Amino acid sequence: MKKIGFLSFGHWTPSVQSQTRSASDALLQSIELAVAAEELGADGAYFRVHHFARQLGSPFPLLAAVGARTQRIEIGTAVIDMRYENPLYMVEDAGAADLIAGGRLQLGISRGSPEQVIDGWRHFGYQPAEGETDSDMARRHAQTFLDVLRGEGFARPNPRPMFQNPPGLLRVEPYAEGLRDRIWWGASSNATAVWAAQLGMNLQSSTLKHDETGEAFHVQQAAQIRAYRTAWKEAGHEREPRVSVSRSIFPLIDDRDHMYFGDAGERGDQIGFIGAGTRAVFGRSYAAEPNVLIEQLRLDEAIAASDTLLLTVPNQLGVEYNAHVIEAILTHVAPGLGWR
Repeated sequence: MKKIGFLSFGHWTPSVQSQTRSASDALLQSIELAVAAEELGADGAYFRVHHFARQLGSPFPLLAAVGARTQRIEIGTAVIDMRYENPLYMVEDAGAADLIAGGRLQLGISRGSPEQVIDGWRHFGYQPAEGETDSDMARRHAQTFLDVLRGEGFARPNPRPMFQNPPGLLRVEPYAEGLRDRIWWGASSNATAVWAAQLGMNLQSSTLKHDETGEAFHVQQAAQIRAYRTAWKEAGHEREPRVSVSRSIFPLIDDRDHMYFGDAGERGDQIGFIGAGTRAVFGRSYAAEPNVLIEQLRLDEAIAASDTLLLTVPNQLGVEYNAHVIEAILTHVAPGLGWR
């Protein structure tokens, strides 16, 4: 069995060609797609977070709303950019959303990707400490977030509080039991995957990765997963870690599929640059008839090494079409690979 969920970037544009023309559309359609995915038997509804963009921004109202409308499906992010986050306030938001969802939150966090504006996190009131980079700041925020999620008291109570306090030091409330074990780190390099393992976070590996060997994307990603699992074992953690990969996969079943994605599967890996000259390899999209997809995906080493597959969906094509794509994969592809 492999867990299969969707990952939406929540794009919206007022263009007449888009079925998601406003921020309201993006949010409400995200909720409806999560409901539809649960009814189809998918395992997860995940959302990307970007600031200063016509995409999904603050995740916790959306996660809480999805939690209130669903019963079983995992609800997560891939990823929240920790350069923009107040770790303690984030613990409060995450705890509340997780309690509303009944303990189904799976939060992916990370240093984030290149953003729409220059040093956007400065507008949110954050800046690196002396000698830090913005990546260092993101990891510092993440470590504080992880520490506070443990639910241990650290704040000295007021001797004359408005309301009676429990004895001892106080923690951030509400506390969501078990959420600390459901935090994932979005790693683009082998080194950050090892760092995530050492801190006891699950691993999210996306559709791009630092090009560290020049090999095919899925081969490098599989090596990253092996390095992560080795570091996890060496760290002595008691539970089994989880690993997800993201892929664009489109079974070509009807005329719409061929119109939208008939030539998407013909392109291989792409090379590009992220940040200040960091060479990255971007994974290919898969688009073919189901029997062909099964054989292609069987050769993807990183998918084989993961326990969770996140399907990146073209959300601007609408809820009904994206539900159709998810259903096609669950029905026509996953059983042939032993995922169902």
